Amino acid sequence: MTITVTDNDAPAKGRSLWDDARDRLLANRAAVASMIVLVAIALVSVLGPALSPHEFDTVYRDYVKVPASLEAYPRPEQVEPGFMSVAKRARMTVEGYERDGDTVVANVMSKREIDPRSTRYFDRSDLFKDAQLTDMSVDKKSATIRAGINYMHFYFGTDANGRDMMTRTFIAGRISLTIGLLATVVAISIGVIYGATSGYLGGRVDQMMMRVVDILYSLPFIFFVIMLVVFFGRNFILMFIAVGAVEWLDMARIVRGQTLTIKRQEYVQAAEAMGVGDGGILKRHIIPNTLGPVVVYMTLLVPKVILLESFLSFLGLGIQEPMTSWGVLISEGARNLQGAAWMLIFPSIFLTSTLFALNFIGDGLRDALDPKDR
Repeated sequence: MTITVTDNDAPAKGRSLWDDARDRLLANRAAVASMIVLVAIALVSVLGPALSPHEFDTVYRDYVKVPASLEAYPRPEQVEPGFMSVAKRARMTVEGYERDGDTVVANVMSKREIDPRSTRYFDRSDLFKDAQLTDMSVDKKSATIRAGINYMHFYFGTDANGRDMMTRTFIAGRISLTIGLLATVVAISIGVIYGATSGYLGGRVDQMMMRVVDILYSLPFIFFVIMLVVFFGRNFILMFIAVGAVEWLDMARIVRGQTLTIKRQEYVQAAEAMGVGDGGILKRHIIPNTLGPVVVYMTLLVPKVILLESFLSFLGLGIQEPMTSWGVLISEGARNLQGAAWMLIFPSIFLTSTLFALNFIGDGLRDALDPKDR
């Protein structure tokens, strides 16, 4: 008798818990949409400053607090007053003025001889470019100036110093996201190792390690802020590495609680019976099985650190000029809210979008990694 083996008789391929968690996460529309938004904000923050025509620290004196607009600056009504102002700075009087497309042609006079280098006043202006001096009179007290109009776009407007808000918002996102991730990685690393060690060893060691956490909890946070600024100065990388070294307390308690449950499982007891050392059990059994709560907490800690940076920057203890962050921009926008609302609106949109995205991703991961909550 011949037995034919078909594909239906092949053993079924098993699915890991991580495969099930991934499918549940991708089925959560809010989490998927949040991941798309977060990736878009991250890409804009990384690539935006390089693609922008303006540097984040370039000051345009002729464009202080100009509103956000899709149209190019200068506006038609700004060209003639701007030309008169530049000519006045060059100590010249405009006798005749006309526009030829994107070029301004003007007859100018001066009480003294006109210096051929006076065109630099127009070239240094934010309104004009490629200025040329022609038809100089014999006494060199009158001439014709031709200057091209230098069109610029400020899609997010400019700030109180005349700097492009779009580029500054992008560079601020790079700083805020870097700070959030950097401090979170430090906090997670310290908290997981400390909590897993404390929970697994137990006894007096656990009691002593947890009392250290309780003592650190009792100290006021602003004390740490002032101490970090004194020791690390205005270097935001070093300062927020230290902030991450303070934010690990919650993570240590979470991992300790998970470890107290995991170390009673049969596979841990089997590893102990086989003679596996404490370090090996922590590395291969305890820590990997705490990754679910750790990943969820990480998505919630990143927005917490970003808000912390915004709070410190608002108080003047965070990022300093000319570098900026969303907290710094929001602080400046709040001071100029009446006359320049765009200075507050755009960085606030980016910050709140990032915080909402991270929180929705955290909720999605919580549901995906703990199906009992569904």
